[in-house]
Amino acid sequence: MSSFVHRALIAATAAAVLAGTAGAQLLPSIGVPRLPSVNLPTRDVPVVGPTIQSILAQPGAQEAVSPTLNSVSGLPERIAEAPPATLLQLRQLRLRELIRQHPRELDNDGTGQPVRRGVLVGIDPDPMSLQLAARAGFGVLAHDRDPELGLRSVTLAVPRNLSTRQGLKRLRSVAPRLQADFDHIYEPAGGELLPFAGALAASQGLRGGGPRIGIVDGGVASHPSMARASIEQNGFAGRPQPTGHGTAVASLIVGNQGAFQGAAHGASLFVADVYGGSRASGSASSIVRALGWLASKRPQVINISLVGPQNRIVERAVQTLRARGIGIVAAVGNDGPAAPPQYPASYPGVVAVTGVDARGRALPEAGKASHLDFAAPGADMAAALPGQGYAKVRGTSFAAPFATARLAIAGSTQRLAVEARPGKGRVGRGIICGNCRIDPRAVRAK
Repeated sequence: MSSFVHRALIAATAAAVLAGTAGAQLLPSIGVPRLPSVNLPTRDVPVVGPTIQSILAQPGAQEAVSPTLNSVSGLPERIAEAPPATLLQLRQLRLRELIRQHPRELDNDGTGQPVRRGVLVGIDPDPMSLQLAARAGFGVLAHDRDPELGLRSVTLAVPRNLSTRQGLKRLRSVAPRLQADFDHIYEPAGGELLPFAGALAASQGLRGGGPRIGIVDGGVASHPSMARASIEQNGFAGRPQPTGHGTAVASLIVGNQGAFQGAAHGASLFVADVYGGSRASGSASSIVRALGWLASKRPQVINISLVGPQNRIVERAVQTLRARGIGIVAAVGNDGPAAPPQYPASYPGVVAVTGVDARGRALPEAGKASHLDFAAPGADMAAALPGQGYAKVRGTSFAAPFATARLAIAGSTQRLAVEARPGKGRVGRGIICGNCRIDPRAVRAK
């Protein structure tokens, strides 16, 4: 298939998908011009079960392929229950579409994963390696030193005649001692980011004796359930911007309004926004800066409801935080068990969390991490919408904050294991915070 035909296929696919209606709509639908129908490839799609075409024809399919930034609902149930091979193809289409929509900012790392275009990151660079890189045409864009993480990094510009992938190969050849990697892009693990034209949540209460919890996510919008919560926010991709995903995750930890109760609503919450309202952000380097800032706040636990590939600089930051006794909880993702293991959930020492429904059954769309520690409610439940009201949410993104809250309160994974209860399917050591789910009917969730 030619590159032109391939691009046309993706564009047409996105247009068809965008025409659907998603659950928990927060902004008006985006108008897309009609394009000719395209026969989508079915190679490697199972004969039994729904094909890619039938999946994409379902309402809400844009959340699987081309997120429109107007929903926090996560995958519709019918799409979530697609065969693993189909979910994997949906993941591949989604990542291609993200790169296509942001050609100036993003490139492909060779495995389909989005990376910052023309940019590489080196860890703890030595002078000789930098000299060798400069002779090969690599320019230094920034030097960063994080005192909290004890980590030095350098951001290098790839020579213009090379792709980002070719640049990394060349850099590792000319400066083999330099630990270099792509600046990978990480995605929300369920639901989507929502740039929301409203106020950020701000601290309205006094910090007391509750736990200190950090989250790496999009910004958190104001909401009545968090009106008295202690929330401090900082941006690492520009100024922090309120998002649906960040708001939902935060509410599950510190929300407190009538029937809606977060799992640690007396906690102090520190929010590191790594998106600034753009899906083309969320880079490895911004996540590391966010982790450094969060470390300065001395949290007991940090929640990361994001997924991406293995990355050297993110791994180093996570190792440093774990060595300091700071817990890291991460979602395993929602691209099904056939997708590659997602990070940071798959790093050693990170508490990897999957989701279960109201019956205690593991979500069929949950990813398969290199290890799985616990499960928590991740479907048939409500979370806060920016501004006011609640939405039905689904995904491992929304299970992770329950585990984060319980870990911050319990103090250790050993104590969490004691309170874990059996579930159905892959649930690790069991389900924790099983009674933390808020029934959507109790809060009239949309």
